[in-house]
Amino acid sequence: MSYQPPVREHLFLLRDVLQIEKYANLPGFADAPLDLVEQILTEAAKFSAEVLAPLNSVGDKIGCTWNADGSVTTAPGFKEAYKQFVEGGWPALGADPQYGGQGLPAVIAMASSEMSSSANMSFSMYPGLTHGAYTAIHHGGSDAQKQLYLPKLASGQWGGTMNLTEPQCGTDLGLIRTKATPAADGSYRVTGQKIWISSGEHDLAENIIHLVLARIEGAPAGTRGISLFIVPKFLPDAEGKPGQRNSVHCLGLEEKMGIHGSATCVMSHEEAVGWLVGEENRGLALMFVMMNEERLGVGMQGLAQGEAAYQAAAQFAKERLQGRSLTGPKNPDGPADPILVHPDVRRMLMDAKAVLEAGRAFLFWTALHGDLAQSDPDDGVRQKGEDYMALLTPVLKAFFTERGFQIASDAMQVHGGSGFTEHFPASQYLRDSRITMIYEGTNGVQALDLVGRKLPANGGRAVSAFMAEIDAWVDANGGDAALRPFADGLALVRGQLQEATMWLMQNGFSNPDNAIAGSADYLRLFGLTGLAYMWALIAKAASARIAGGDADPFYANKLVVGRYFLERVLPDAGAALAKVKAGAATMMALPAEAF
Repeated sequence: MSYQPPVREHLFLLRDVLQIEKYANLPGFADAPLDLVEQILTEAAKFSAEVLAPLNSVGDKIGCTWNADGSVTTAPGFKEAYKQFVEGGWPALGADPQYGGQGLPAVIAMASSEMSSSANMSFSMYPGLTHGAYTAIHHGGSDAQKQLYLPKLASGQWGGTMNLTEPQCGTDLGLIRTKATPAADGSYRVTGQKIWISSGEHDLAENIIHLVLARIEGAPAGTRGISLFIVPKFLPDAEGKPGQRNSVHCLGLEEKMGIHGSATCVMSHEEAVGWLVGEENRGLALMFVMMNEERLGVGMQGLAQGEAAYQAAAQFAKERLQGRSLTGPKNPDGPADPILVHPDVRRMLMDAKAVLEAGRAFLFWTALHGDLAQSDPDDGVRQKGEDYMALLTPVLKAFFTERGFQIASDAMQVHGGSGFTEHFPASQYLRDSRITMIYEGTNGVQALDLVGRKLPANGGRAVSAFMAEIDAWVDANGGDAALRPFADGLALVRGQLQEATMWLMQNGFSNPDNAIAGSADYLRLFGLTGLAYMWALIAKAASARIAGGDADPFYANKLVVGRYFLERVLPDAGAALAKVKAGAATMMALPAEAF
C-alpha cells in the first residue's frame, strides 16, 4: 500500500478540536467554510497520493543531474508534476490575495503541505523554499519589489531560495564573507560563494529568485553588518519577464544521504546584480522571518515523514506472517500470525500513533495561533498568537524532527531485514528524515534559542501564558470522569515543566553551562507537555462525539491511543526533568584530551 493522506485526521482536528468555524468572521476563515476545506483537502490528498507519491522513489533513486553548463535537471516526472502543481493553484493557497494568492488560513495550508511532504519530501521542498522567499519579501520588501516578485512567487511561476551558508560558516552567520558593492543605478553587485542551497538551480520554474545574505563594503563586523538582497537568476525586463541571465551560477550538487530529488547546490555569485531588501545591515532580521517560517515547515516535515513511515510499517505488520502469538494463534488457518500480534511490534506502532496524532494537533494549533496573530481584532489575542509562535517555533522544529526520525527508525525495525533493503520504502524515509534535525538550525541550536531567548523574552510572558492556559483547562475539565486521566497527566507534566523552568532560572544565571547542558532535555519536556495538552483537547472532542451518540470507532480509538500516551510516552518527561536538574558538572568535567 502506498501513502494514504490522513484527511479524516485533518478534518477531525479542524472541525472538532480546533473548531475553526468559530473564526468565520475573520479574514481568510470567512472564505474557508468546512465544506470547502474538506473539498480542498480531498483534492490535495488526491494530488499527493496519485501524482507526488509515485515519484518519491524516482527522486530517491535517480535524483537531480548537474549539467556542464551549470543547469540542473530534476528527476523524471518532477517537471510535469510541478506544472500540474502550479496549474492547480496549490502554491497560492495561503498567499495574500493582493498578490494573486487565495488567502486561506495558514492552518489549512499546513494541512495541505503535510500531505505533499509525506508523499514526496524532495518535491515539496521546491515550493516550500519559494514560499519562504515570498514571506521575506512580503514582510520587508518595497512596494515595487512586492508588485514585481510576489505574484510570480505566490503562483509558483518563479521559484525562490535562501542563500545563507558559506564554506567557512553555517550557524555563525557573523562570519559571512559574501560582499555587496553599491552601483550607480541603486542596485548592488554581489560576490561570494554559498553552499547547501536547496532549490538553487532546477528546471521547474522559469526564474529563480535568490535571497542572499551579504555584507556591504564598510559594514560593521559580525551579524550587525549583514544585509539581504534579491538576486534573480534572470533579471526581470521592463515587462517583468525573465530577461538577461544574471551572473549567479550553480557550481555543482551535493552528494547527500537523502532527499536526492531536491537540488542542493553550491552557488557562485560573481558581481551578480542584486537589490537591497529593507534597510542596510538589517538583513538578518528579515531572513529570520523566512527562517522561522521554514523552521515550522521543517517540524512539519519531520512529522510528515514519520506519518509516511508509520503507514508503511503498519501495513507491513498486518501482512507479514511470522511466528505465533503467545496468547494463542490469531491466524489459525495460516502458517503463522501477522507480526502485528506481537507486543513489541505494537509498542513501536503505538509510540508512533501517540506522537503523530497529537503532534499534528500541536502543529495545527500553533499555526492557528499564527493566523490569529495576523487577523484577530483583539489586541490580546494577537499578542498571544505572536508570543506562542515565537516560543513554540524551536520546540516544534526540534521535537518533531527528532521524533519523526525515531518513528522512521522504528518503522525500519518493524520491517526487519526487509526494511534494510531498497525493495521497501523504510530506508528512504529514514534517510530523508535525518536532514530535518540539521537544517534550518540544528536541533541543539533550537534548544539554545528556546532556553536562552524565548523563555526570558518579555519577562517570560509567553511561557506564563502557555502554563496558565493549561491550568485553566485542567480546572475546567478535571472533574469530568472521562477526562480526568488526561487532566491528571497534563497537570503532572505541567508541574514538571514548571520545576525545570525554575531550576534553569535559578542555576543558569550563575553558570550558563547549566542552562545549555539541560536545554535539549528541557525542549523535549516542553514538547511532551504540548503533546499532553493536545491529547487532552483530542480526548475532550472525541468524548463529546461519543456522548452525542456517534458510534464510529474512530472516536473510541482516539481515547485508547491517548491513554497509551499517558501510560507509555508521557513518563519520559520525568527523565527529561532529572537530566535538566543534573546540570553541567559531569558533562564539562573531562579535559579535552580525554575525548
